Amino acid sequence: MSRPGQGVMMPVNGLGFPPQNVARVVVWEWLNEHSRWRPYTATVCHHIENVLKEDARGSVVLGQVDAQLVPYIIDLQSMHQFRQDTGTMRPVRRNFYDPSSAPGKGIVWEWENDGGAWTAYDMDICITIQNAYEKQHPWLDLSSLGFCYLIYFNSMSQMNRQTRRRRRLRRRLDLAYPLTVGSIPKSQSWPVGASSGQPCSCQQCLLVNSTRAASNAILASQRRKAPPAPPAPPPPQPPPGGPAGTLAVRPSATFAGAALWAAPAAGPAEPAQPPGASPRSPSAPSGAPTPGQNNLNRPGPQRATSVSARASIPPGVPALPVKNLNGTGPVHPALAGMTGILLCAAGLPVCLTRAPKPILHPPPVSKSDVKPVPGVPGVCRKTKKKHLKKSKNPEDVVRRYMQKVKNPPDEDCTICMERLVTASGYEGVLRHKGVRPELVGRLGRCGHMYHLLCLVAMYSNGNKDGSLQCPTCKAIYGEKTGTQPPGKMEFHLIPHSLPGFADTQTIRIVYDIPTGIQGPEHPNPGKKFTARGFPRHCYLPNNEKGRKVLRLLITAWERRLIFTIGTSNTTGESDTVVWNEIHHKTEFGSNLTGHGYPDASYLDNVLAELTAQGVSEAVAKA
Repeated sequence: MSRPGQGVMMPVNGLGFPPQNVARVVVWEWLNEHSRWRPYTATVCHHIENVLKEDARGSVVLGQVDAQLVPYIIDLQSMHQFRQDTGTMRPVRRNFYDPSSAPGKGIVWEWENDGGAWTAYDMDICITIQNAYEKQHPWLDLSSLGFCYLIYFNSMSQMNRQTRRRRRLRRRLDLAYPLTVGSIPKSQSWPVGASSGQPCSCQQCLLVNSTRAASNAILASQRRKAPPAPPAPPPPQPPPGGPAGTLAVRPSATFAGAALWAAPAAGPAEPAQPPGASPRSPSAPSGAPTPGQNNLNRPGPQRATSVSARASIPPGVPALPVKNLNGTGPVHPALAGMTGILLCAAGLPVCLTRAPKPILHPPPVSKSDVKPVPGVPGVCRKTKKKHLKKSKNPEDVVRRYMQKVKNPPDEDCTICMERLVTASGYEGVLRHKGVRPELVGRLGRCGHMYHLLCLVAMYSNGNKDGSLQCPTCKAIYGEKTGTQPPGKMEFHLIPHSLPGFADTQTIRIVYDIPTGIQGPEHPNPGKKFTARGFPRHCYLPNNEKGRKVLRLLITAWERRLIFTIGTSNTTGESDTVVWNEIHHKTEFGSNLTGHGYPDASYLDNVLAELTAQGVSEAVAKA
């Protein structure tokens, strides 16, 4: 299927407009964290268009037409969506489509997510599906749009070509998107004073209008004080009918022509694309600018332009880096916004700058440049399914590491919280032959005392691998193993250096774990588990301590201690593969997320974490 043509984007102070006397359907869209433009509903788009006709320089309170969008306001001057409770911003754009396409007919195509809710496709995908549906095609391949999905119209389902998983989809009739003819007048800078239109009396509009009036007065005073600045060079304009990936940048008149940049931040939460799809927009190549962006947004890969952009900031103006979308960065957007307001109120200008993106991977490396790690045999380790050691009787394991105490002290057992001189709290709950509830033992190395029945209960609830860990000091008795699913660990040298290790090559570790079924040692035996983000790449310096850490990590991998199955701290997904308690460096060329270099204490810290898991250098050499 050929991809439908999108309307020509011709930015004028952030507002696009169609060619003269040509009817077009208007769809307002916002940019999500995956750099994909997500459409607002037709009802919201009609509301935005109505406000635009009255005042192209004003703001749109989305909560007036959609209760779920109460915190959001669109500023038509900067073409950004602002969230009032968090202070975060996202770029918006005004896009145009043919009136005979899906949005012009009010047709919405949606897919069913894991929670059973229906999520609308991106507008270009929706139009493509509708075109195929109208031509009575039995199926549609979305690979031309960058997604590995097949759409089957007979069964109204979407299938992932890699996993073969199917999801339901549906075609829904809704309100048609607004229609416009001709061009839209150019918007101007905010006037000083009240708008000529009659303001809305709701609390949100009163808040926005009062904030804007104060900002106008401050900016006017700054312009009067500022010396005349040389005219800014004209912004690059895309050729008529050019690709959608053309970037339009307009100079800001604020603070004598200084360019202000702000990072996009959290907007309405929704599944932005079909599940499992690539986060990169299929309409633009990797690293290409995103259409419709103006001076308040800059794509992260365009680092070369950031130098010239920052150079335009006047001397003495503080640059305030705004928090990244992934939750990292020195300043939260709401705090940045409040700081900017306070500085402006004091007569001081402030420029918001986007924090740089992390460098996760090294430059490409050819196979001939990849070498084995000196002193570490092999380049790969595999783990298989765990075979339970049925001969490990819990009572025998506990007695192996404990010494009987005839006269225990009158203190608490830290497992059942009963006094050691009384019976175990597990009396009547757990019964083992030969284990009386009043028996107390002392662990051999650390000397901590517990009820024998309490330790038997603790061992029975654990991995049952023949090892025992003191619940007080975490001392490990025996060889501790984990619940890591089957997978593969590769390691080799690459001819690139990590920050802080300029004269040293890098050890790259690649972990790969496929999805599978949970075993008896996992939280939900027999249930499928997911493995997101694999293969995962990690990095160590190729020095003596780095190779020592690698040898211990190999031992930890063979003992199944690197990963486990649980709930993700970042996504909240359960029954998925997550890191265990051994930290890795997954950021190659920077340390913006805290998982990169330079980090002078990392190697010592990870050695301590390995020791806490019972993995030491003496064990690795054994």
